[in-house]
Amino acid sequence: MKALVVYSSKTGNTRKLAEALFGALQCEKDLLSVSDNPDPSGYDFVAVGFWLRGGLPDTASQDFLPKIGEKEVFLFATHGAARDSDHARNGLNKAKELASPARICGVFSCPGQVAEEVLEKAGKRDPKPVWLADAPAAKGHPDAEDIRQFIHLFNDLNLP
Repeated sequence: MKALVVYSSKTGNTRKLAEALFGALQCEKDLLSVSDNPDPSGYDFVAVGFWLRGGLPDTASQDFLPKIGEKEVFLFATHGAARDSDHARNGLNKAKELASPARICGVFSCPGQVAEEVLEKAGKRDPKPVWLADAPAAKGHPDAEDIRQFIHLFNDLNLP
C-alpha cells in the first residue's frame, strides 16, 4: 500500500495534523503540500487536509480534490468554528462533493487558531461571520488532545 498525505495550511494548523497522520501511517508514504501540485495517481490511499474559508475548503484544496479519482480518501480540516458547527459540517460536505467519485473512508475536523489579522478583518465585516463567535475557543488548537483524537479515529479505520 502506498499512501499520500496532502495538506493546505496557512497558519500551520492543518500541517500539524498532516505531519501527525504521516507519522502514524505504517506503509510507504509521501507528505506533500497541495501547493506542490501532487499527482495522486500513483497512490492507493490519499488523505487530504485543508482549512476552511467562508465555510468551504480553501481554494487550493478545492482545485486538488477533484483530481483524486476513485481512491480511498480520508478528509481532515481545521477551522475557526466549533467542531460540530454548521460551518465545519458544510465545509466537509463540500469537500466530499469535490472529491467524488473517491470513496470517503473517514473525516475529521477540529478547531484551529485563527490568525490575528483574519480575526481583525472578520470583526469589521457586517454581518460578522458566524464562526467568529467560536474563534476565541480555537486559540491554541489543534493541541495534543486534538491530535490524539485525530490519530485514534484514523487508527480505528484500520487503514494503512
